[in-house]
Amino acid sequence: IRWCGFARTMAGEEGEDSLYPIAVLIDELKNEDIQVRLNSIKSLRTISLALGEERTRSELIPFLNDSIDDEDEVLLALAEQLGQFVELVGGPDFAYSLLTPLENLATVEETVVRDKAVQSLCIVAQSLKSEHMNQHFVPLVKRLATGDWFTSRISACGVFAVTIPKVQATTKAELRQLFGQLCHDDTPMVRRAASANLAKLAAVIAKDLLKTDVIPIFMSLSQDEQDSVRLLSVENCIGIGKLLGPADVATYILPAVRSASQDKSWRVRYMVAEQFCDLCDAVGAEMTKTEMVNAFIRLIKDTEAEVRTAASSKVADFCALIPREDAVKKILPHVKDLAGDSSQHVRSAFASVIMGLAGVFGKSSTIDNLLPLFLQLLKDDFPEVRLNIISKLNTVSDVIGIELLSQSLLPAIVELAEDRQWRVRLAIIEYIPLLASQLGVDFFNEKLGNLYMTWLGDCVYSIRDAATTNLRKLTEVFGVEWARQTILPKVLNLHTHTNYLYRMTALFAIAVLSPLLGPETIKNDMLKLIDKMKDDPVPNIRFNCCKALGVIIPLVENSVVQQVIKPMLQKLCNDPDRDVKFFAQESLTQC
Repeated sequence: IRWCGFARTMAGEEGEDSLYPIAVLIDELKNEDIQVRLNSIKSLRTISLALGEERTRSELIPFLNDSIDDEDEVLLALAEQLGQFVELVGGPDFAYSLLTPLENLATVEETVVRDKAVQSLCIVAQSLKSEHMNQHFVPLVKRLATGDWFTSRISACGVFAVTIPKVQATTKAELRQLFGQLCHDDTPMVRRAASANLAKLAAVIAKDLLKTDVIPIFMSLSQDEQDSVRLLSVENCIGIGKLLGPADVATYILPAVRSASQDKSWRVRYMVAEQFCDLCDAVGAEMTKTEMVNAFIRLIKDTEAEVRTAASSKVADFCALIPREDAVKKILPHVKDLAGDSSQHVRSAFASVIMGLAGVFGKSSTIDNLLPLFLQLLKDDFPEVRLNIISKLNTVSDVIGIELLSQSLLPAIVELAEDRQWRVRLAIIEYIPLLASQLGVDFFNEKLGNLYMTWLGDCVYSIRDAATTNLRKLTEVFGVEWARQTILPKVLNLHTHTNYLYRMTALFAIAVLSPLLGPETIKNDMLKLIDKMKDDPVPNIRFNCCKALGVIIPLVENSVVQQVIKPMLQKLCNDPDRDVKFFAQESLTQC
């Protein structure tokens, strides 16, 4: 806390210690700097502890209530702090003292402040005694719900669910009626807030009241003229559907789902597609098989790409919910169109889940129907589509076997790995460790090993760098012994290549692999190679020798550093090239 002059004036000479906390708060809350005011708000807990429970209630809370005229950032912090103040004002017996400032915060214009105030009101409500609930909180709810300004009515929608369980039956009925009025409010934003809280309200009222009090409101909101209200009915279908029996779900929920899946607004249809599997859980397995299949087909054939994208991402999950024969017979013919969709986002979403269909369709259908789609998507013009296929190959290999997978898809992968566009090659390289872990060490050595060596000598630096970096990841996948026997000899042989770029790659590989291969391999193989390369005619090679030695120094014994590495660096310190000298001296400081 900053002890400002104004604080000292407020404190005066008599009772200075007891008045300091509130004086400092007043001083800093009036400061022109918003950050100072914000810090003061965040220190409210400390100030409250200094004042004690009684003075917090009698001085601090009224002062805060009079200070609700500030920047939104400060008010947001205040709304959050007040939700944590129940114990600081004396616990449940005095929690009601927090309601007035929170009520004022719940009516401000800024949405995030109101939302935080409502959240804090709900926290405080959980602590209130029943008599305080009726005496203080219920009148607050009524004031918010009948306020002239729509912001207060929006906030009111969020507190009914915590109020109704804690009041008497007559008050419950009155509050349900009041909530119903908000659901028919003239302002769409109020109806939207009511719809967003309808499922929460349904969860806390008696089951026998659902059909009489909740369902009529639900039906009205699901047919609202504003799509921003209608789209929330999708989540209400899920929440309310879980509270109803199968017969009532078929009567009330299923028609709403069917209507939403054909809504004139694409945003409503998008919400259905996004929540489709949850909707299936709400309506039950039997109705999913009989009623939801056609709705899903409509969504994956929707005119809007955004809707098709959302539906495409749910294909595998939905097919797992219905019998395999229905998935193959009814869904598969339409799924094939997604692989050739005009939108790259649809194809990408489909590519991210198509591999999951292999486990649903089984080996035979996967080979006959899905493999051609895999190949089609692997050759897609959009890189993300291709990568989404490559990243999920293990799912397919578990179903059809690695042999058939390699025979079918490897040619396409190899073709991409040799693509004339370097960015495509780079994308494949970045997925090689994942691919290697799925295909196994023998397959990698036989089919991809030589291809990987060509990347290490690629004409594009980004390709060489990515390939070198992935040597470490491959070593982590296949083990250190594999790297010693298979990769290291090939990499070290690059030092004799006529093109200096290949020789440079050998040094890069040493820097990457040395932390993994151990001090013996470093001493017996890598240092001997660097000793040969330190006399290379190309300065770039020589200063990269210095950098590689700098990486190795912490990895070997001090005797090796002093007897082998230090003499090499001392020689390079006398190199005619200034860059070589610089890096040699930099590495020498570690010796």
